[in-house]
Order: sequence, then C-alpha cells, then structure tokens
Amino acid sequence: MKKQHIVNLGNLLLTLSEAMDLSNPSISQHQYRTAYIALEISKNAGITGSELENIFTASLLHDIGALTVEEKILLHNNEAEDEELHTVRGEILLNRIPWLKGISKIVRNHHRDWKDWNEGLENPVVTASQIIYLSDYVERQIDRNRYILHQTEDIVEAASKLQDIEVSEKIVSHFIDVSKREDFWLDLVSPRLYSVLLHHGPFQNRPVDLDDILLISNLYRDLIDFKSPYTATHTSGVAECASKLSEFFGLADIDIKNMKIAGNFHDIGKLLIPNSIIEKPGELTAHEYAIMRCHSYYTYNTLDSIGGLHTIAEWAGFHHEKLDGSGYPFHCSGDEIGTGSRIMAVADIFTALIEDRPYRKGMDKNQIYQIIKYQADNNLLDKKITDLLFDNFDTIYSHVKDKQSAAKHFYDETVGHSQD
Repeated sequence: MKKQHIVNLGNLLLTLSEAMDLSNPSISQHQYRTAYIALEISKNAGITGSELENIFTASLLHDIGALTVEEKILLHNNEAEDEELHTVRGEILLNRIPWLKGISKIVRNHHRDWKDWNEGLENPVVTASQIIYLSDYVERQIDRNRYILHQTEDIVEAASKLQDIEVSEKIVSHFIDVSKREDFWLDLVSPRLYSVLLHHGPFQNRPVDLDDILLISNLYRDLIDFKSPYTATHTSGVAECASKLSEFFGLADIDIKNMKIAGNFHDIGKLLIPNSIIEKPGELTAHEYAIMRCHSYYTYNTLDSIGGLHTIAEWAGFHHEKLDGSGYPFHCSGDEIGTGSRIMAVADIFTALIEDRPYRKGMDKNQIYQIIKYQADNNLLDKKITDLLFDNFDTIYSHVKDKQSAAKHFYDETVGHSQD
C-alpha cells in the first residue's frame, strides 16, 4: 500500500490555486470565484460525479498558463493581445500530470466561442469549456469597489448577450437561474469563499498519495520557473541538488522524496513577485529587495496552510534562513533550522551560483567553493552539508546540469518560441 500524506485534495488544489491569484488585488480570488460560479452552474444543470470534478478542477486551474503577474492582469482586464496563448501553455503543463490530463482540453478551450464548436453539449469537454467560459466572463464583470447586490442586474444582462454566439443558450439559462439567489452572489464575494468551496466542492475527505503530491509539485516547479527565461531551470536544479544532498546525508527514501517536493515548491512565493523585479539586470533597490524577500514567507504560508505538509513547508520556506539568525523572513537560528532546511539553503545557493544570470555568467567550481566556504565558516550555512557538497561536487553538478538541460528544453518548446 502506498504511503499516504494526510492531505485533502480539495484543500491542496484550493491553496495552490490561490497562490496564483495573490499577486495583485485586482485578480485576487479570480480562480476561486470562477470555480464557485462554475460549480453552481454545473449543479443547476444536474452535473455530478467525475464530470463535476473535472469542471471544478479545471476552473481552479484555468489560468495556469498565464505565467506572470502582468499577463494575468491583462487577461482579467480583457487587454491581452492573445488570450489563447495561456490556454495553449495550460494544456501543455497539465498534460504532464497523468491525473490532470482529463482537464487539459477543457483549459485549452475555455475561451472558445460556442459558434466555433462542431459538437454539442453532449460532449463533456464542450459543456465544461462553455461553463468555464461563462464563469470566467461573469467573474471579470464584477466591480470590486461596488456592493455586489447593486450590480447583479448589469452582470446578468452582460452575460445574456453572450448566448448563442459565445456561450450556449442552455448554459446561460442555467446561470440566470443561479443568479436569482442572493446567497449565490454573497458567497461569491465572501471572505469565507475558501470554506464554501472546500465544504461544498466535490473533493471532500479525499486523501492524496505522496506520489500525486510529487506530480503536483512538478507542475508548480514548471509554473514557477516559466515566469522568466532567467529562472527557467532554477527550481529543477534546486530540487535535484537537494535530493542528491539528502541521499549523501543518509536521509530515508521517503524524506528524499519529500525533499524533492520541497525543492519543487521552494520558490512558489515568487509567483507573487513582479517580473520587473525578477528580471532586473542590475542591483535591486531597497524597495525592490524588500518585495523580493517576501517570496519565502509566501512559500511557507502557502504550503503550511494546506495541512499535513508542515515539514515540507519548513524545508521549502526556510531556504533563506541563516544559522546565525541573519536570514529571512523568520530570522530562525541554530537548532530552529532543521536538517532539511539546511540542505535546501545550500542547494539554493549552489544552484544560483552555477546559473547564468542577466548580470553575470555562471561561476566555476573555485568561485563557488570560495563563496560557500565563507558562508559555512561564518555560521551562515551548515558546514557538514557544504562539505558533503564539495566531497561529491562532480556528481551533484552533473545531475543538476542534466535536470536543468531537460528543463531548458521543455521551456524552449513550451514558452520560448511563443515569446519570439
């Protein structure tokens, strides 16, 4: 029997969906709200079982192909030059996860007009895509500075104009039925929407296998790195380095797998950081650096809020802590920083040093040794782990570079050509 983490699938998906929408107040909870609208329309239409699960999951992840804060805002404001681009990327990313392949076509087609379909609503992909099309549209009509019940008539009127061209008349009619309920609108904008979705969504009390969490972390690894060509292989490298260091340290197999998951998630907080800061070729200003330093805080809180992943949250979220307490954001010191977090800190620095950056080329072994040795000698990094790194430097370097090469190839095929 496979090892189970005590993690609720709904909790996991909701938390990771939220992480994509926290970057700007104008898009906060966009995917949550879209998922809630889609859930209510689907229930009104009598949709149940796996079809309902697919609609709900696809709604929560429908903008997963929008890689930057800036792109998400443009999409939300109907100002994107090519709104199909993020759906293509979303399909590619989701197809890499076996149990999410079933929603990849839905995500790919959630901006496809009803008039462009050759099939009807008897096809579940058509139905799901149309429901999310309308749900996404309705959410974007909401004026966040206006009381919700004062704008429902305007929203319904706007949605009604889509029928038979952009959206099937049947789907619109189900939305109109739902829209007559005040509780629908009040739940939609409620600060407790997370609880509503968790308790009324289709994934109640379903545990998640550790291998499935690893697959999900692989998806977010790609999502994190695809934000910028300058970080397109960083997370892959950190996860591989941390895993190899864990092996050499003698951690148990399950902890090595947990380390891989933590490595994949360690920079999830960067989803909230503007690309103008991540891609800046020169030194960051004090203001920009303060924003950048927030990312590990967001990583820790995102993962810890899932429940059942506290150790992974610490290993991922403490990667900028220093043994002398001078790190960030928690300023932990000494024994407050566990072995896994110490390994992650070394892996993050090592991987950053071997990578090309906008302002410098990747460093050679001697340069890396001098920088890391200085930090170990000054009680910033764990000397036992840095010694392990250099005792096994060639092996670790080779494994990291192989992983990064594969990640770069996937990035170029998925994202790079679309930005030319």
